[in-house]
Amino acid sequence: MDGVGDRFQQETKYDVGKLGGHRLDWDSKPTLYKEYPDAKSIELPSFEPSGAMSLDLALRRRKSVRDFQAKPISLGQLAYLLWASTGIRRVEHGYEFRTAPSAGALYPIETYVIANDVRRLEPGLYHYAVSSDKLEEIRLGDLRRQITAAALGQDMCAAAAAVFVWSAVFERCKWKYGQRAYRYIYLDAGHIAENLALAAVSLNLGTCEIGALFDDEVNVILGLDGTEESTILMAVVGTPA
Repeated sequence: MDGVGDRFQQETKYDVGKLGGHRLDWDSKPTLYKEYPDAKSIELPSFEPSGAMSLDLALRRRKSVRDFQAKPISLGQLAYLLWASTGIRRVEHGYEFRTAPSAGALYPIETYVIANDVRRLEPGLYHYAVSSDKLEEIRLGDLRRQITAAALGQDMCAAAAAVFVWSAVFERCKWKYGQRAYRYIYLDAGHIAENLALAAVSLNLGTCEIGALFDDEVNVILGLDGTEESTILMAVVGTPA
């Protein structure tokens, strides 16, 4: 008997002549940006990599890194990684174009950062406010033990300078695509993660994407309900050992 994944794959297929279609309710379109209005806002410095690296070289050097030096990354490096993975690269005619593609330009993915060892940033949990290119301070404290346990005990989460956690606000994409939205959400997260991996290489840093995680344990750390918004993917970042 097919499992839930098999049924999902079959039941969310597009078939010729069976698309149907529906009118979009523009009044109910979810906002593109999540904000924490009561959170402390942290300015991110402008940052340019010291030396340009070709895409070809970045692709050749990219690999999964699981062992890190006990060395901090700078706030500027973190700022660049956030922008490169999912930031706004230009604004034209009132539209904001980001560094990563998204189905229908709906951008259901939110970025959280657990800072373990980032210069000029206290250890804790932060949310990336894309529209303002700032960090929002969710809560302070050493979260190494909690995030490691939530990632099935993978010690690299404690050793890395930072842990990126990507969640999805599902309705942002389901508003247009219904159940097929989940396909696009996972694709969107993959685009962002690859941007992060290549940007990290250009800074002589390493990353490893993490799909093996206890979803709801990560959700508890982030303060998410696990239904309207839930963890999708994680990645560690740091200086390779």
